[in-house]
Amino acid sequence: MSTSLCLVSRAGHGGPARRSSSRNGSAAYGTADGSALFSQGETRVICTASVTDSVPRWMEGKGRGWVTAEYSMLPASTGDRKARDISRGKQDGRGVEIQRLIGRSLRGVVDFSALGERAVYVDCDVLQADGGTRCAAITGGFVALQLALADLVKAGTIEAMPLNQSVAAI
Repeated sequence: MSTSLCLVSRAGHGGPARRSSSRNGSAAYGTADGSALFSQGETRVICTASVTDSVPRWMEGKGRGWVTAEYSMLPASTGDRKARDISRGKQDGRGVEIQRLIGRSLRGVVDFSALGERAVYVDCDVLQADGGTRCAAITGGFVALQLALADLVKAGTIEAMPLNQSVAAI
């Protein structure tokens, strides 16, 4: 587990003098291709990356990969129990917009041609919310994605790391 100090100003949470520590524990979930337990302040998000050897149907035959993300908050993550989306029969608008933001943020740093015809699904689940869940999910999601892709390079499945840059949010 690596630990770093992240200097963050969060409006309404103690002003600019407040410092929030940021911790990232990689390989947090043994069955995923890549995973990270990311903490920022009191916010905790577990992110996993799962690699499949196929792409969505609309991308088949193009020789390119895909990265997508899903985001959810566990029922007890906010203090007051938040009902699971499945119990309402549909996703809430907030969660949909956040998972789109995570997916777009991660896709912005991936070379899809170097990834080949495979998809990476990044799942971000908020364990505890204290503000900043979007930022924690983007950062933790990137760490999980990078670890999964590093394993593909190490195994010789792909020739080089298909990441152009890093991405993080605070």
